[in-house]
Amino acid sequence: MTIADYGTAALLGAVEGITEFLPVSSTGHLILLVELLGFRGPPGRIFEVVIQLGAIIGVCWVYKDRLLQLGKEPFSPASRHLLLLLLVGFLPAAVIGFVGHDFIKGVLFSPWVVSYALVVGGLAIIVLEKLLPEGRFKALDGMTLTKAFQVGLFQALAMIPGTSRSAATIMGGRMLELSRGVAAEYSFLLAIPTMLAASGYDLLKNGDQLDLDGAGLLATGFLIAMATAIVSVRWLVSFVSRHSFAGFGWYRVGLGGFMLLVLSLRTPV
Repeated sequence: MTIADYGTAALLGAVEGITEFLPVSSTGHLILLVELLGFRGPPGRIFEVVIQLGAIIGVCWVYKDRLLQLGKEPFSPASRHLLLLLLVGFLPAAVIGFVGHDFIKGVLFSPWVVSYALVVGGLAIIVLEKLLPEGRFKALDGMTLTKAFQVGLFQALAMIPGTSRSAATIMGGRMLELSRGVAAEYSFLLAIPTMLAASGYDLLKNGDQLDLDGAGLLATGFLIAMATAIVSVRWLVSFVSRHSFAGFGWYRVGLGGFMLLVLSLRTPV
């Protein structure tokens, strides 16, 4: 492995950590970057899975006090309510992901799909942010299990690469009358079981591809993803209390449109 390989691994880890919890699609960014940079790290999807785990550890660190409270008092009313919200919200993606895993990974993981999804999702964010009033649910304590399941259905849309799990859950929550802050908080917490399950399943399917040759690249990507995820989540928590998500929508439209142009120019006539 060369120094350039380690630099690319660090870049991809940073992109994963920064974008995983922003409504811009981390998977989309990784697919497009790997396509543009021609990165050839550890085989299969092992590198992507490992840096996703780094991002998960990062969000767990940000919410460590809340997670520790769940562990200390799992049967308190507040803990039971939050655990049920996460379980119910997790179920739709778990079922759809398990049933459609091979089709999703084999067919939909394409730069073209990502680019179109970025544009469509970006336009949806821009429109929704103009139309939706501030939500009336100001705390997770007031969120119902029905709304959690409905947000879970929105999360399942993120099976399409480029859609963004964060965008789907946050904007879905906004459509269900959650405030920006509550929608973002639930999105971050729901990411923990969802991403752990997805990464664990991918590790089971690709674990035989782990080897010591790529260990340095994996460690680099993991640590950078973890550190940048901590910064990204803390920043977004502060951002959503004062700003609209429309800027992320415009960013998505610009990036997706640019990639469509690049892909068109690179495709033989």
